[in-house]
Amino acid sequence: MFSNRAVTVVAEPPLDQSVSSAFLESGVDSSRINIPPAALARIADYFKVLSEVSRLQILCTLKSGPKNVSQIIDLTEMGQANVSKHLKLLTQAGMVGRHPQGVSVYYQISDPTLFRLCDLVCEQLSIQLQERTEELQQLAPLKEG
Repeated sequence: MFSNRAVTVVAEPPLDQSVSSAFLESGVDSSRINIPPAALARIADYFKVLSEVSRLQILCTLKSGPKNVSQIIDLTEMGQANVSKHLKLLTQAGMVGRHPQGVSVYYQISDPTLFRLCDLVCEQLSIQLQERTEELQQLAPLKEG
């Protein structure tokens, strides 16, 4: 588990200038951030919710707007019990909101920062893939020789 000591994170220069500006305006030194263990636990829990492919599929279907369970099932091709289980976890995490309308319940994204986070991750994965491709291309002449 976590100790009661705060962890100091030494950050690389921020990728996004607006993030750096936010730190400067708040008076926080962006190169050293003290994060209490309880906050780190909450951050880890947040990422755990996002670590399941089925939940990411559901979030992607909701990006275009609110949907009921039947619509989500049709779009994801997952079973009803599976969709309901994941929607419950996403709702409990505050990522998705639940709104009854008549006899149906509609789900919608309640935390739009999810997609900014996903964009950052996808951008980083793209960079890593490009670097890996370049490394493999450098090895190609060795294979031919």
